[in-house]
Amino acid sequence: MLAVAWLLAAAPSAIRASATPTEYTKNQAPVYDDDFIGPAPYKTPLYLPTADGALSGRIIAIDAGHGGYDGGAKGGAGLWEKTYNLQISLALKDQLTAQGATVIMTRDGDYSLADFRPAIRKKRQDMERRAQLVLAGGAELLVSIHQNEYRKASEHGPQVFYRADCAAGKAFAALVQTNLNAELLPSSHRKANVGDFYTNSLGIPSALIECGFLSNPTEEANLRDSAYQRRIASAIVKSITEWFAQENPPAAAARENR
Repeated sequence: MLAVAWLLAAAPSAIRASATPTEYTKNQAPVYDDDFIGPAPYKTPLYLPTADGALSGRIIAIDAGHGGYDGGAKGGAGLWEKTYNLQISLALKDQLTAQGATVIMTRDGDYSLADFRPAIRKKRQDMERRAQLVLAGGAELLVSIHQNEYRKASEHGPQVFYRADCAAGKAFAALVQTNLNAELLPSSHRKANVGDFYTNSLGIPSALIECGFLSNPTEEANLRDSAYQRRIASAIVKSITEWFAQENPPAAAARENR
């Protein structure tokens, strides 16, 4: 994944734009709210519940890491990380809406949120705009989906990161890590760890999830499998449901001014 924690200023003004359909929205068309502003040429999709369930009334944000010009890591099969991230994010969206949640996606196709030639660094603008969309949509919780890589091909298994000074993020990340370990059964069970990522700094409970290692051929093959992707999504949904079922969950730290 190799996500970068950018020192960001306040998010820029959003740009009104018409919706651009993508190949990834065939099964469930998103709602594009005229008052929900996204960066040109995209308006952020707001996916409505498809049924009542344990998450009815909740608003969840899913950030599919990278996209467009920003491929992220590259697996041995030749696919960029951005592809795995989006596929898993869409599987997660389907399961969340089936449990009654409204889902905000920072992207639902293969694109970056940065302008072609922005006045600031592309990655910085992309991350600022993702944050803006998450917060403008009233998200109560955020998950950012990524894939890992390492020089040793033997490294494998999911790894979840949280903001160091956020009690809510730490507790939520621990739930996600536990449920992913239980579902995917890696030989080495990792613990949730501190990660200084921008998506974990927005003032709501959040976690950045490295679903597996693209540098591990066996795990990469699993990550390409749609059934395995749904298992990852299921573990995350279980974690989100458990989080909201708590009577007194820890509070999130205030948004960082980056």
